[in-house]
Amino acid sequence: MFSIGDKVVYPMHGAGTIESIEEQEMFGDTAEYYIIKMPVGDMKVMVPTESAAEIGVREVSDSSIAPSVFAVLEKPKEEYVYENNWNRRYKSNVEKIKTGDILEVADVVRELSHRHMERGLSTAEKKMLNSAKEILISELMLAQGLEHSDVDREIEEKIKFSYDLGTTTEMT
Repeated sequence: MFSIGDKVVYPMHGAGTIESIEEQEMFGDTAEYYIIKMPVGDMKVMVPTESAAEIGVREVSDSSIAPSVFAVLEKPKEEYVYENNWNRRYKSNVEKIKTGDILEVADVVRELSHRHMERGLSTAEKKMLNSAKEILISELMLAQGLEHSDVDREIEEKIKFSYDLGTTTEMT
């Protein structure tokens, strides 16, 4: 069970801080909920305390995860294979995001960013990229105690570096 002030990750939504734990009535049933304040988008999310673990709510990674996240973002594009079938690629990326694993989310951000630089993305994939990036930013912000703009800039630098590295090695 989490406490007020704990920093947690809610898969598909990102990281936030438990602002309160309240009893709420929903659809005729009363249950206890974590009220999570998300730093990105200034939104609050209610998660039933009883099913938080089942949903995948977990503690925010500590700052030592950052080098691993950046290593994923810096992975050159020739080191992985794009799924060309749009439906399979989309489904695979949704599954990665749903895990709530920061390294899986970083993988989605890198792959979609590289694909966007090469060919562009469909509207749905652009939305997915933006959402995955905000999820990644929110956790890194809380893990490292940094501002949104600083984390965003670092992510963009790592992605550009890996894309340029992959493009350069393809030419040689």
